[in-house]
Amino acid sequence: MISVHAGDKLDHFQIERLVARSGMASIYQGTDLRNGRMVAIKIPHPQMESDPIFFERFQREEEIGIKLDHPGVMKVYENKERHDPYIVMEWVPGKLLRQIISDTKKMAPERAIRLVVSICKALDHIHSHGVIHRDLKPENIMVDEQDNIKIIDFGISANAGARRITFAKLTDTMGTPDYISPEQVKGGRGDARSDVYAVGVMLYEMLTGSVPFTGSNPFVIMNDRLLNDPVPPRELNPELSPQIQEVLYRALERSPHNRYRNARDFAHDLEHLDQVGVEDRPELHRWKKRKSPWARQVLMYVALALIPVVIFGLLLYVAKHT
Repeated sequence: MISVHAGDKLDHFQIERLVARSGMASIYQGTDLRNGRMVAIKIPHPQMESDPIFFERFQREEEIGIKLDHPGVMKVYENKERHDPYIVMEWVPGKLLRQIISDTKKMAPERAIRLVVSICKALDHIHSHGVIHRDLKPENIMVDEQDNIKIIDFGISANAGARRITFAKLTDTMGTPDYISPEQVKGGRGDARSDVYAVGVMLYEMLTGSVPFTGSNPFVIMNDRLLNDPVPPRELNPELSPQIQEVLYRALERSPHNRYRNARDFAHDLEHLDQVGVEDRPELHRWKKRKSPWARQVLMYVALALIPVVIFGLLLYVAKHT
């Protein structure tokens, strides 16, 4: 098990400082002592090393990162000489897209489009190698001072067609509730169009200052996207053109069959808004009519309330017949 601090050496690497910590791993800034290159080193927490599901996820993240080579994707360096489980990655300076969104609230359309086109081009490279990210969100996009982007964190990514890993409860492997696609909410594996949906949610958030679906907990948020339509983007930001709104609707289609087939088509429309035809969509008129699953919830609560009654009845029956 690894426990490191600033100043420690790890094989050929000097640990400089801790830069991020999650429930599963810590990321340190470090220096490769063989060439002086600055790197990021991802080290799992000791208690996670014995978790076979996490270990498989950790290995998959490294394998996927090594085979991807694109300026918009954080590079993972192959490291066969290590003695402990850790991942050595490209050091990416800049800010997370999440911080930029928080600072700007509503981003200028020109900048938002430029960033998303770059994300889509990196995503097209990822998909062309048979990899689905499955957890795209502003926290996984790094932006430098020139607005160049890097997609990071392939922890729950999967090769297309790979066996599915499932959990008994809502976990990171399902993606993040605000950005997960409807088909994933329903338990589907998800494909390239699921990543397109997540990017659509990010663009919506960048342009309007809010995500399309909200709720008091993750399950409410995910259920909302199955039942309702988002507030039309131009209702939240009248400066947006009808063409941008149409592109957002195409990216956020509830059915993946109606959505952009791939990130390349999404980027094309953003780069050629003058060629985008605008539809008079039903979503523009019915978005105020909110559906809720209350009827099903009431039935569930009634059923739960009847359980002790049924048990009591069975006990009474048995007592009378013994």
